[in-house]
Amino acid sequence: MSKFDRYMLSQLMMLFGFFALILVSVYWVNRAVSLFDQLISDGQSAWVFLEFTALTLPNVIRLVLPVAAFVAAVYVTNRLAGESELVVMQATGFSPFRLARPVVYFGLIVTAMVAILSHVLVPVSRAQLAERRGEIAENVISRFLTEGTFLHPADGITFYIREVTPVGELQDIFLTDARDPARRTIYTAERALLVKSETGPKLVMFEGMAQTLTLANQSLAVTRFADFAYDLGGLIGEGSLHVPSVEELPTPLLLTADDALAASLRTTRSEMLLEGHERIARPFLALVAALIGFSTLLTGGFSRFGLWRQIGLAVALLVVVQFLANGATSLVAQSPAAWPAIYLPVLAGLGLAAVSLWSAGRVRRPGRAAPANAGAVAT
Repeated sequence: MSKFDRYMLSQLMMLFGFFALILVSVYWVNRAVSLFDQLISDGQSAWVFLEFTALTLPNVIRLVLPVAAFVAAVYVTNRLAGESELVVMQATGFSPFRLARPVVYFGLIVTAMVAILSHVLVPVSRAQLAERRGEIAENVISRFLTEGTFLHPADGITFYIREVTPVGELQDIFLTDARDPARRTIYTAERALLVKSETGPKLVMFEGMAQTLTLANQSLAVTRFADFAYDLGGLIGEGSLHVPSVEELPTPLLLTADDALAASLRTTRSEMLLEGHERIARPFLALVAALIGFSTLLTGGFSRFGLWRQIGLAVALLVVVQFLANGATSLVAQSPAAWPAIYLPVLAGLGLAAVSLWSAGRVRRPGRAAPANAGAVAT
């Protein structure tokens, strides 16, 4: 690696780290605010909030790194062009393709980072996040231990407790179950406990009464009980019966899945193939972003006023590549046989970068020939 390659690569990596840190921070703060409201309102601790935000970071970083690579490539290229460093290197015989070599190194480094995130860290973090969400869903105590408030944990369910003792006993319970259109039941009890069982959590009420109103004939049945167990399993979702989503599965399993496996996971083979091939193709968009940012600005040559027109063109080209990626995703989601389309945006992006580099080389040829022609006329 030449001195120029090392110099430009160091500049790219330094600014890439800076922009990635800023973008991750902004994205993370936006996600963290909504997550904080959700968890704290459910009665979770600050430690659970920190754990959840840490588990969401790998996916946030995966989304941000290609954008940071593009911004770093544009910033470094614009600065080198403004300080005439690129002009000097081209004057020494460096072609646009030769100048792009450190950008290729940089893009491949970022591609490797995104690949590690896509294939390893993101699936693991999402699986862990789903597991923790299931555990929190089963911990219904945090949902029901709100004193003096009418709660609605599910459609047709109203729950109220007057007080929670220091040992976790619920005092003066009121529970309405109107999920059955044919009848409504009201449970009242002096005290209750939330307990776990093999079939799910239950609310055990003591010294209470159940009033059931049958709507068809408007008859009311009253039952007094010393103790009664109310099943809360229907209020907390599937809990331990969690079926992993395609985002949680390893890449080899996604690529070799058949219809039977997809059905057992409550998804389709198209979705599994789409996720698997996207994990392979998606990291190379970081290389595409870096090369488009560099090559498009290189067509502008030297300018003390900056390369704003070329920067706008680079952003437009990146948007085109993203549109192609979205279209390929829609196509593969409908037809598994069309999975090669996932790689077309990467190839199209590399082709656009190559055309820009070729165009930058052609733009400079008349400029080099002009002094010789002028000298011949003067002679």
